[in-house]
Amino acid sequence: MKDDRPYWNMEMEPKFNTPEMREIQETKLRGKLKALRERAPYYTKLFKQCGVNEKTSFEELRRAIPVFTKADWREIVKAHNGDILEAMDQIIPVNAYEDLYLVASTTGTTGEPEPYPFTQKDLWDVYGEALARYNWRAGLRSNDRMLHCFALSMVIAGIPTLIGAFKLGCMVIPVGAEGGTERILKTAGYYKPTALMGTPSLALYLIEKAPEALGADVGKMGIKTILCGGEPGAGLPEVRRRIESAFGCKLFDVGGALGISCDHQEYQGLHQVGDDLMILDLVDPDTKEPLPFENGRKGEMVLTTIDGDAFGGAFRRSPGDIIQIFTDPCPCGRSGFRYKFVGRVDDMLKVKGVMVYPDMIRKVIESFVPQVTGQFRIVLDEPPPRVVPPLKLKVEHGADIPENKLKGLASEMAEAMSKDIKIRPEIIWVSPNELERSTYKGKVFEKTYENK
Repeated sequence: MKDDRPYWNMEMEPKFNTPEMREIQETKLRGKLKALRERAPYYTKLFKQCGVNEKTSFEELRRAIPVFTKADWREIVKAHNGDILEAMDQIIPVNAYEDLYLVASTTGTTGEPEPYPFTQKDLWDVYGEALARYNWRAGLRSNDRMLHCFALSMVIAGIPTLIGAFKLGCMVIPVGAEGGTERILKTAGYYKPTALMGTPSLALYLIEKAPEALGADVGKMGIKTILCGGEPGAGLPEVRRRIESAFGCKLFDVGGALGISCDHQEYQGLHQVGDDLMILDLVDPDTKEPLPFENGRKGEMVLTTIDGDAFGGAFRRSPGDIIQIFTDPCPCGRSGFRYKFVGRVDDMLKVKGVMVYPDMIRKVIESFVPQVTGQFRIVLDEPPPRVVPPLKLKVEHGADIPENKLKGLASEMAEAMSKDIKIRPEIIWVSPNELERSTYKGKVFEKTYENK
């Protein structure tokens, strides 16, 4: 295969977001419905209740089958006395005890961990295939060396995500976020990686720690491509500018719905590269009613896997993300509809009726770097989503900002937030490096009510 071809999969990727792809999706959907009806007890019962069978179209399905949420998963686990493997066996059309090769999961910080089960087919032909597609779009080839810095402990961005690089033939260097920044930086010195995968928080943290750990800036590492995911940030212009400038690299945003940003000079969202593997849908976050899939529409994301065995776990599952869809052609010329993350359903705050997501706040704060470090915490004195104004923000000021300038800077920042997101927060200044950094997902909330 030629290294200069635009897509990893030249058969499927040019068809994304086309009428032909809709036909491919409907055909695969029928096979998935049959497998679930025959071999997944939870869906055998649900399909019978909802009048769903192999002839049900996707448009009919999205109106007949309720969205599968974290609450639904907790109920299934509870019904099986906390046995997650037994619970998982109810929702996948293969034997959870005999057919699975690997299981990853969410962290379970807000309840029972949600599993991501994989058979051999799932790993190589479905999830691995999608990862190979977006690695290829990022310019990675068989002669690249990938420093893998996502956490390797259970999360789907860890071991399962290595498969994409394996398929391309890249050298994989799985140092993992657990190794800490010093080990990551020293490992990079040993093996001279050309690419890095990790969270935006990690990339920003490496910029801070490199002079201390390596005696040089991160730009000396020679990394030319960074793929960031796991949390918001890589799509923000200010974050992109900081990372690309410091590393001397090209930054790509990758998302949990099989998406990757393109190399256009302005961020265009993530191109969905798994149209033939999974259908991405939108519902109203409050009512869960289907929304039109049209350019510019915002809603809660719902994922319906149509290929593989156990891939994706639950069917028509909501990971809890609010996104905006773009179906018009991207100026980069690459295929696939695009989406931008707006925020997490669980992270939404309401301040005097205004819906606020942490990413909105992050965007404004990042625009004030280097007067601030970019690190902040949203202080919650009561359980969300309702917040009695003003919203409190702990913000690290920059190292070179004198104390007598902080009051004016706080007013300037509050004015910017009032203009952009219609809230005027209380800024609580803290010193540089006072807020804890993370090599995994950056902490956003400080929940003082949990200590009362």
